[in-house]
Amino acid sequence: MQNKYSNSLTQFDSQIASFNAEVIINAPGRVNLIGEHTDYNNGFVMPTAIDKNIKFYFKLNGSESSCSIQSLNYNSCYKFDLNSPNSNQEEWTRYITGVLEEIKKLGKVIKGFDCIMLSNLPIGAGISSSAALECGLATGINELFDLGLTQLEIVKLSQLAEHNYVGTQCGIMDQFASVMSKKNHIIKLDCESLEYELVPFMIEPYGLLLLNTNVSHSLSTSEYNTRRAECEQGVTLLQQWYPEIKSLRDCSLEQLQNHQSQFDPLIYKRCEYVLEENKRVSDAALALENKDLKTFGELMYASHQGLQNKYEVSCKELDFLTEFSKNNEAILGCRMMGGGFGGCTLNLIHQDAIDVYIAEASLAYKKIFNIELTAFKAMPSNGVERIFK
Repeated sequence: MQNKYSNSLTQFDSQIASFNAEVIINAPGRVNLIGEHTDYNNGFVMPTAIDKNIKFYFKLNGSESSCSIQSLNYNSCYKFDLNSPNSNQEEWTRYITGVLEEIKKLGKVIKGFDCIMLSNLPIGAGISSSAALECGLATGINELFDLGLTQLEIVKLSQLAEHNYVGTQCGIMDQFASVMSKKNHIIKLDCESLEYELVPFMIEPYGLLLLNTNVSHSLSTSEYNTRRAECEQGVTLLQQWYPEIKSLRDCSLEQLQNHQSQFDPLIYKRCEYVLEENKRVSDAALALENKDLKTFGELMYASHQGLQNKYEVSCKELDFLTEFSKNNEAILGCRMMGGGFGGCTLNLIHQDAIDVYIAEASLAYKKIFNIELTAFKAMPSNGVERIFK
């Protein structure tokens, strides 16, 4: 399905104006600076919402249970009855069904509504358009029907929607970042306790640049769930010697190393990566507090190396862009971001060098892969919020 988004959205202005929305919601995508695949292992992550988003426009339609949700970008409309959820529609509708069903499980009453959506989030770029969709819809329904859901309830039900109706056993990071972020800050999140710290993100004269490989290899969903199962297998083995361990979060690198010979080498690599990545998150937070961007960048490169060689969720396109960045003095760090097998690299780059670097990287990438590279800058933004006219 072709996304009709362009930099100019005036083509939709009249349609939005005539809709007469009662509630408008801005739901951002997110980047994760470091701490990849650690969230479902109850570890640490460092995400933030960004200034790319989905806007939702909601209104009541006076019916008991008839609803419609239209994507302006895709010229696609999902019409359904709240009392008869249908999970056999296009994939994006499963997120809708999941969120509404999880809200109903909490005993909340929803009636007929209409919604239109407009997005400037690149799909498949690893910036969690799915969490933006889930959390934006949940927040809009909460506001439209005055349900009294807390931010944390919205985070948790959105995660369950993805588990139960889409089939991706994701951690909680994406939904948490989508809801709880604050402009000009990043979140250091403990995915076990959900305690978090807002860390100021003052990195001038550097900025964040995302380079989208524009590839999405078919392994992404299946291998995501496989990696989770491999980590759980490691935990089961560790419990033979350390019964108190409930997840890799509870394990030290020393404990893992003590029993390396009893591990399947593949499972050992997966577990070792997670433990090392957790430490990188803590080290990265300290580097930011000390305004030590050089160390922060080195940690980004180390993260990519672990994802490439130990966790094995990268791909040749991501690896190429990461290696290419090392030849440019204006870049302090680069790594793949997201579930893997495609999506974006995240680059910590001097702002003055961004335009030239995009041109150089695009030319080199096209020459090797015959694929057009797309690029966009991103900065920390507020999480999901209601927009008042």
